[in-house]
Parts: sequence; structure tokens; C-alpha cells
Amino acid sequence: MIKKTLPWVIAVLITLTAVFYQRLTGPTHPKRITISLADKEHKIRLLRSHSGDEDAEISVVLPDKNIKATLFYKVFPPQKNAIWNEVKMSRSSDSLLANLPQQQMAGKLMYYIELQHDNKKVEVANSHTPIIIRFTGGVPAWAMIPHIILMFFAMFLSNAAGIFAVMGINKYKIIGILAFITLFLGGMIFGPIVQKFAFDEFWAGVPFAWDLTDNKTLVAVLFWAFALWTNRTKPRPALTIVAAIVMLAIYAIPHSMYGSELDPETGEIRQAINVMRFFYDGMIA
Repeated sequence: MIKKTLPWVIAVLITLTAVFYQRLTGPTHPKRITISLADKEHKIRLLRSHSGDEDAEISVVLPDKNIKATLFYKVFPPQKNAIWNEVKMSRSSDSLLANLPQQQMAGKLMYYIELQHDNKKVEVANSHTPIIIRFTGGVPAWAMIPHIILMFFAMFLSNAAGIFAVMGINKYKIIGILAFITLFLGGMIFGPIVQKFAFDEFWAGVPFAWDLTDNKTLVAVLFWAFALWTNRTKPRPALTIVAAIVMLAIYAIPHSMYGSELDPETGEIRQAINVMRFFYDGMIA
């Protein structure tokens, strides 16, 4: 009984840990910052991704009515001699609010906030290490929900198949097939559909471009396809284990890292990794 249930329990734990890690990393999840102001510590969450056709509302929860705030922003990557736009944040109950103007698909803005209480000023991020926010087109639920669910189960089944293979339980073969099917549907069917709505591009990976999310999905699919093919006639659990490890390693790469980005000068969406993007999206993510 234990031998039958243990692999599933381990697979669940690994998958939930990976999902939790994804929620805390990557350049699109809210940035968490703790500041000290007015003799108190305040935990602030700032947007790094916005979808839809409206401006992005930046909200900072600060109940103290004596605290005032100013939002500074400009286009990213910054253009030569570009100045910081300045917006006074308005208060609504316990929150200070300001809007960042809507950008084109894959367009980015960089911003930071200056808080003031009496004569003391505190910056939330700053002009040298600003928050980067990326704008995307709206993705309908019928595309996004299946994509998320399928990718979750692909990860779970991949982990399970690898664990069953490690334990020498032949069931790893059928679980591996299910892992590949959910991965292919979630990553290669619904993934491109989601990207089309978000960035007006079905596929931005090899051989057309270098989008990291698309390419890591392709690598996972190819490893699993090879593992299944070689296990057709003769058991090769080692290859299933390798495919599961590769899938887990790929999942550990923060989602949307080095993703699509609008070039403000040409108006074209690009995916190539450059030094400036690594600094802003990686070093301060």
C-alpha cells in the first residue's frame, strides 16, 4: 500500500513546491518590498505585469493619512535623455493610487515611488533599480485556464513518472504518456494561443526567435518524446528519470524571464536577450 501511494505523495509535494517557487520568482509576479516609515514597517507589493486595454493602476496600502506619495515612470528600455514623468498619487481610504499609461503589447515601463511623511522621504525602489512592468493583451479565460491546468498536471505527472521509474514500478510508462500528452496540449497548443492574445505572436521560440518560455517548453517536449519513443519496445526507466529531471529543471526557470519585449524605437516585438534586459529583469527581479 505504501509503495503505491508514496510516489504520488512525493510527486504532489515536489509539484506544489515548484508552483510555490514559481509564484515567488520571475519578472512578472508582484515585487515585494519592505520599507520603514513613520516608525513602522510597511510591506508593499508592486505590479510587474498588466493585461488588458486600460491603464495599470499602481496601489500602495499605507493607512497613515499623513503619508504622501509620488510616482515616477518612463519607458523601458530608457531612451537617451528621457526624463522621469511625475504623478502625484491620490488617496482612497487606506491606499495611495496612481495610473501608469497603457502601452502596446509587450511594451514596458520602469517606475519607482517616493513616499513622504513630515520631512522624511523614502523611496520604494529608485531611479537606479526601478520596477519593470510589462503590458500584455488580454487573454480570455477559455485559453488561459486550460493552459494553466494542463501545465500543472504535466508537471505533476512528469514528477510521478520519474519517481515510479526510480522505484522500479512499471507504471511509469503509462504515467509518462499522460505527462507528454498534457505537456503537449498545455505547452504546444494552448501555450501559443495564450501568447497570440498576449503578444500577437503564436510562437517566438526556435527557429524564429529566442523567447525563453517557448524554448524551454520545446526542450521539455523533445526530452519526453524521446523518452517515450525509446521505451516503446524495451523498458528504459533511466530515460524517463532524465526527462522528469529536465522538466523539473526547466520549471525552475522563472516564467516569462527574457520574454517578448517591445522595442520603443522600432515598434517591433523582440525576444533576444541583451545585457540591459538581464540587468533589469534578472538582477532586480
